[in-house]
Amino acid sequence: MADAALAGAKEMGDARALPAMEAEATDLLAATGYVFSCPENLASMSGEMKAFFDRTYYPVLGRIEGRPFATLIAAGSDGEGTQRQIDRIATGWRLRRVAAPVIARLGVQTPDEIMAPKVVPSEVLGKCREMGQLLSSGLSMGIF
Repeated sequence: MADAALAGAKEMGDARALPAMEAEATDLLAATGYVFSCPENLASMSGEMKAFFDRTYYPVLGRIEGRPFATLIAAGSDGEGTQRQIDRIATGWRLRRVAAPVIARLGVQTPDEIMAPKVVPSEVLGKCREMGQLLSSGLSMGIF
């Protein structure tokens, strides 16, 4: 999902992606907008994404207000828990949501399904690509 959003963003301008475990406060400060992408695990954002927010929240607080953001979530059935968590953090940072969340509800429920590699439907990947295009073009045109 993140790769599709990045491809869409690069079609419209400059963009880069960083794994949550590598991203730092300086990366947030250098960016003009954000797409937060992660899986939902046990009704929560992934541990790597939580660690990213824990590590960067206070160093950028009050320094990135008003910047646009969007979210991509891969979930077994719901995705809403993760969405609420990210929205609460974005509210604290005073970010501005510029697109509806894209939540891939993959319908996995059994232990075997949960542990198996996932395939995100092409229509969801298309929405991710469009989100990347929207964010990138909106930033380059000065809309966001």
